[in-house]
Amino acid sequence: MRYFFLAFILSVTVVVSVFGFRGHRFTDPPAEIFNDMDQQAKVKYQAESAFFADGLGARQPVAGTLPVGYEIPEKPLAGEGSRGAIEFSLPGDYYHTGRYGEYYGDGMPEGLTVDAALLKRGQERFAIYCAICHGQSGNGQGTLKQFMPVLIANLHDPQFSDKANAQYRPDGEFFEVISKGRGQMGPYGANINVHDRWAIIAYVRALQESSRKAAPPAPPAAETPAAPGTSPDGAAAPAN
Repeated sequence: MRYFFLAFILSVTVVVSVFGFRGHRFTDPPAEIFNDMDQQAKVKYQAESAFFADGLGARQPVAGTLPVGYEIPEKPLAGEGSRGAIEFSLPGDYYHTGRYGEYYGDGMPEGLTVDAALLKRGQERFAIYCAICHGQSGNGQGTLKQFMPVLIANLHDPQFSDKANAQYRPDGEFFEVISKGRGQMGPYGANINVHDRWAIIAYVRALQESSRKAAPPAPPAAETPAAPGTSPDGAAAPAN
């Protein structure tokens, strides 16, 4: 027992000597056993660096560098109603908001043609951003559904695909949900540019149309047998 107390006192002395009492201020840098990447050999933004001849840590991109997937417009966007290859959102018109005033619009914006190139682009963007939840076919059975008990929209349900349905979501509402999110779905307005949002919508509509064409025809309604003493058209049968 005596050796235990001696070892305990020695341990406390070593700890206090190395780390000090709680609240004690040191003038020397602290001893770090695991620095958790507090000190990193890197150049921070807008910082000086003696490594480069000009003393600047931040380097200019190579001449002619373009952001991946985009191109520089020939002239600056003029505001509402303007369109460019790198736009994400501008206020006002249907192309940028999905709305006409306070109401959602339906159909593609004027000047945007639904062709093979647009559908291919929509398919690519859908596979990247949407299929993880909604599934490759848009049926709501994506990879996420296999691991999390979440309610994911089936884009083939009548409220998304049937214009006669009272809860039908028009194209403009699709656009707004992609841009701003809704419910458990987060916003993608900062990730998907405006043109690609419409490409995704066009592709979803193509998926819905394909699903309708592939669906088996509804079986004919069963005929109700005529009551005794009546003809098939409901008229009374002539007496013998």
